[in-house]
Amino acid sequence: MSTITASTEVKVPLRTAYNQWTQFESFPAFMEGVERIDQLDPTHTHWTVKIGPVEREFDATITEQHPDERVAWHSDNGPKHAGVVTFHRIDDNTTRVITQMDIDPEGFLENVGDKLGVLDHRVKGDLRRFKEYIEDQPHETGAWRGDVQHP
Repeated sequence: MSTITASTEVKVPLRTAYNQWTQFESFPAFMEGVERIDQLDPTHTHWTVKIGPVEREFDATITEQHPDERVAWHSDNGPKHAGVVTFHRIDDNTTRVITQMDIDPEGFLENVGDKLGVLDHRVKGDLRRFKEYIEDQPHETGAWRGDVQHP
């Protein structure tokens, strides 16, 4: 199991950064290897990802979500992983976004990639692309402001 932590500061208000992050179906626009995400209901998503020649599908559950603060999740099947993204107000127009993911690579290629730092590089690149994506938008593409408490 590997833990990957990354952060960036985005030049948008905290509410804008958080709102955009709740639009999971937009993730393919900035996450490398993510082909598609379907939001099944407020706490369940279905992912299609491609890593090199390997395509995988899995489901994930949002375990905790608090507007303008955090979104946490874990995979339900497929590659085992869990994570949290938190949002921190720096000033009225700047937000720090921090991600922490625990990933248990599945299969030979994923394990080799993990050992070589490919997964770490990918997560940090995804966060950098999120920064570019949100800063280039005139506003967030949507929002889900519900609160999810893990039982």
